[in-house]
Amino acid sequence: MSEVVRPVGVRDVARAAGVSTQTVSRVINDHPNIRPETRMRVLEAMADLGYRVNNAARALGTRTTRTLGVVASDATLYGPSVGIAALEAAARDAGRWIATAYADAAVAASVADAADRLLAQGVDGLIVLAPHAATLEALTARSGSTPVAALHAGLGAERQAAGGALAIDHLVSLGHRRIARVTGPLDWLEATARDGGAAAALQSAALVPGPIWAGDWSASAGFGLAAEVAAAVRTPDGPTAVFVANDQMALGLIAGLREAGIAVPGDVSIGGFDDNPDAAFFAPALTTVGLDLAGEARRVVAEVLGEEAAPVAAPVLRVRASTAAPPARG
Repeated sequence: MSEVVRPVGVRDVARAAGVSTQTVSRVINDHPNIRPETRMRVLEAMADLGYRVNNAARALGTRTTRTLGVVASDATLYGPSVGIAALEAAARDAGRWIATAYADAAVAASVADAADRLLAQGVDGLIVLAPHAATLEALTARSGSTPVAALHAGLGAERQAAGGALAIDHLVSLGHRRIARVTGPLDWLEATARDGGAAAALQSAALVPGPIWAGDWSASAGFGLAAEVAAAVRTPDGPTAVFVANDQMALGLIAGLREAGIAVPGDVSIGGFDDNPDAAFFAPALTTVGLDLAGEARRVVAEVLGEEAAPVAAPVLRVRASTAAPPARG
C-alpha cells in the first residue's frame, strides 16, 4: 500500500525557516514590514520544501486574488494574440497573473458576459484588448469598484494614431500625392485611432484623401479588396500608394494585386501596420509600423494597479521593399 504524501503547508515552511506562521503569511502576501533577511529565509524554505502558494486561500485573507482579468477578442489575429502574450508578461513582472475570457468584440452582450465571468472570480482589475468604444463604456459602468483599462485607449490610442501618421509621412516623403487607405473595422478603437492619425497626416500635407476601403483585419479581407484597389490604381488619377491598417490585410492585398496584374511597388506602394515578424519575408518585404507592445502592456497593467509605469517607446517605421517612389503616369 503506497504512502499518502501530505502537501507542504505554511507550518512546515515556518518550522524550516525558524519563524512564526504569521511571518510566513506576511511574506506570501508581500507585507512591507518584513526584514529582508527574514523574507529571504522564508522564500528559501518555500523553495527547498516545494511549497506552492494557495491563491484561493490567500484571496480570502487579503481580499485580492493577484489576478487581472483580460477581455479579449479573436486570438487567431496577430494583434490580439501578441497583445495577450505581452499582457501576461507584464502582469508576471508585476507579480500578478491573468485570466482571459474571450468574447465577440462586435456584440456588447458577449463582451459584458466575459467581463462578468472575470469579475465573479474576484479579479483585481479588468483589461480590455481591442475593444469597441461602446463596449468599453459599458464595461466601465458595470465593473463597480474594479478598475478597468483598455490596451488601445487613452495614451495607447495616441500612439496608434502617431503610427498611422508615420506611415503616411513616409509615403509623402517618397513623393506620393494620391494615397488610399484600407482601414480596420471602424467600430474598433485601434482602427479609428490608426486611420485618424493617417487622415490627420494627409491633411497636414495638404493632400486630398484617396479612396478608403474597410476590412476586418484578416488577410482574406485584403485579398477580397484587391480587385477594387486594382481598378482604382489603373485610373489616370488613381492612388499610387495604399496605407493598410494591419500587416495581415496588407499581405492579402499584395497577393490579390499580384493576381490582378498590379506590381508592388512598381504600380502601387503598400504600407502596413503591426510589424508582424513575418512582414520582412513577404514578397515584397513589407514596409510597416511597429509599436512598443511590451511597453503598452506594462502601462495598462500599471494603470489598473494604480501604479506609475515606465515610458513607452514611440512607434517605429520599418522601411522595406513594398514602398518606393510613385510610378510615372501619362
